Amino acid sequence: MANVTLAPTLANDTRRFGRVALVHDWFTAYAGSEKVVEQILQVFPHADLYSVVDFFPESQRSALGGKHATTSFIQHLPRARRAFRNYLPLMPLAIEQFDLSSYDLVISSSHAVAKGVLTGPDQVHVSYVHSPIRYAWDLQHQYLSEAGLERGIKSWIARALLHYMRIWDQRTANGVDAFIANSAFVGRRIRKAYGSEAVVVYPPVDVERFELCTQHEDFYLTASRMVPYKRVPLIVEAFSAMPSRRLVVIGEGPDLARASAAAAGNVTLLGYQPDEVLVDYMQRARAFVFAAEEDFGISVVEAQACGTPVIALGRGGVREIVIDSPDPERSTGLFFGEQSVASIVDAVERFEQHQAFRPDVCRRNAMRFTTDRFRREFLGVVERAMEGNEAPSKPPARRWRSA
Repeated sequence: MANVTLAPTLANDTRRFGRVALVHDWFTAYAGSEKVVEQILQVFPHADLYSVVDFFPESQRSALGGKHATTSFIQHLPRARRAFRNYLPLMPLAIEQFDLSSYDLVISSSHAVAKGVLTGPDQVHVSYVHSPIRYAWDLQHQYLSEAGLERGIKSWIARALLHYMRIWDQRTANGVDAFIANSAFVGRRIRKAYGSEAVVVYPPVDVERFELCTQHEDFYLTASRMVPYKRVPLIVEAFSAMPSRRLVVIGEGPDLARASAAAAGNVTLLGYQPDEVLVDYMQRARAFVFAAEEDFGISVVEAQACGTPVIALGRGGVREIVIDSPDPERSTGLFFGEQSVASIVDAVERFEQHQAFRPDVCRRNAMRFTTDRFRREFLGVVERAMEGNEAPSKPPARRWRSA
């Protein structure tokens, strides 16, 4: 990737960038992509928010600076609060109805349709892509399988819809002046889907709120939403095959019943836990276990910030976080190669034999992903895009590197 000069100050002067619009797919929960929006608003506090729907919890709206988003017609459709994703076929139309013609700079935070907003030739559009639409591109077949849509008329309707989404998604990529990817892994997906290069700016992680713990107890931890691609039941099954290894599981979701059914006596499922409880377990765990193929992996960074090593599937963005090295001065965890019980069991046994992970090394590794670093690198990319309305998303050389 092209190197980016870090800006010395934040963009709190509207004279520097003019009017700024910040477009996010939807505001329904305070999760990883919303934390990115929170930090972008720290850089551009005067930005106006736009979103397909805004059902963000009022108790957490301070993360958005107290702002409410201008929403689309989908906000007012029946059952939108609980089932807004059912209106996916209408979202391309909805996002294109926002009139952003009065803005000088448009920033989109996109994992679905936000990057498809319409902009003119005198506007600069910078798109932070958490991922191209996963279920429309390389994960289509996995999505259809998990949704039980592999055969039948519903399957063909779903396939036709996803085909339409791919065409629209690729076409709207031409309206972006600069792509930012949240990992080199996503950068490669952007290149495959849109034919464009992307500067890598890793997501912000509030690592300062985690304290380094140098004394770890004899249990392993996994924590995430229990949705199929996280593979929590697989981790539970693997530890159930290792009765001498204790596992603690934190999280809830559709796969909770499957995880419970697979759990032996050495596996403790705690369900949802407040943040302070999660952090406590994360600090005390022998290691954090992660089996998903993620675009990045914020929970992995958080575990490292606690001084906790990580045992992870060696695919996706996590490879840019965890350092699997024979050098104890660098090593912060180890990888396994397959989403299988045997592979996880083997990794845990290798971990037990390693005995060389240093909490201070794990903590130092996590400090690469601070919120301050994100704000400065993000602003640097925007400044480059604004200078002469150039296109840093298409540099002459293909280099996947953090900004």
